[in-house]
Amino acid sequence: MAGGVTALVLAGRRGSAADPLAEATGSRHRALLPICGVPMLVRVVRALREARSVGQILVSIGEPEALEAEPELAALLAQGALGVHRSLDSPSRSVLDVLGGAAGRGPLLVTTADHPLLTGGIVDHVNAAALRSQADVLVGAVGAELVRARYPSSVRTWIRLRDGDWSGANLFVLRTPEARRAAEFWVRVEQFRKRPWRLVGAFGPLTLALFALRRLDLEAGLARVSRAIGARVEVVPLPFPEAAIDVDRPADLELASRILRADQAAREAAPPGTAGT
Repeated sequence: MAGGVTALVLAGRRGSAADPLAEATGSRHRALLPICGVPMLVRVVRALREARSVGQILVSIGEPEALEAEPELAALLAQGALGVHRSLDSPSRSVLDVLGGAAGRGPLLVTTADHPLLTGGIVDHVNAAALRSQADVLVGAVGAELVRARYPSSVRTWIRLRDGDWSGANLFVLRTPEARRAAEFWVRVEQFRKRPWRLVGAFGPLTLALFALRRLDLEAGLARVSRAIGARVEVVPLPFPEAAIDVDRPADLELASRILRADQAAREAAPPGTAGT
């Protein structure tokens, strides 16, 4: 991973339908929805630039001109510190398209623009796990107990397994050429991303039955997923409950805003020289 991992931020729209959250907040694009005065996409790009393990950063968006309207992003584009990919009609197809270009020749970290609590530390944690791993695909996930203990009001989509429940963290590392098979599989099942039962069912009726009976633990589930996809998949358990919180609904927006305000207040209250330690 010399030179840093390439990071891809998915900021495209899902289909042609209007985005209710963007409309409710008066934003032209969900990715540019401001939280505590800063657009979500800007926060994600800042986190990736803060990460020591990231090199090139690409934003996949359907309207590249929207980036020019944000001064911070426009400056990075002018400096060549940020690249743009014109997104296709779904996130999975956009990832496949990027994998087919120069950015797909090495490990690719994929995240989303609606991840305003992302930090450079979270990104470095995932990339460090990828550096140690022999898997083709790594998926960041957070255990339910951790999320519920810190943010009990947060409503997440859980994958329920025998040894615990997990939430995705919108963080993926595609390490090898075989990882393309995972992206191709995701094209087929992306419509089920918020419906765990249908998603698990795509891996076959036996897997669905075992999932329904909670007979699958994480290791067994990953083995079945890897066989179905044709690429070795590994989960990176994250010790950061914030990594599970993306902004899909107004309640998520409120929670993310509250967390960011509290974090800002804590930094301002810290004695000089101790912030960030």
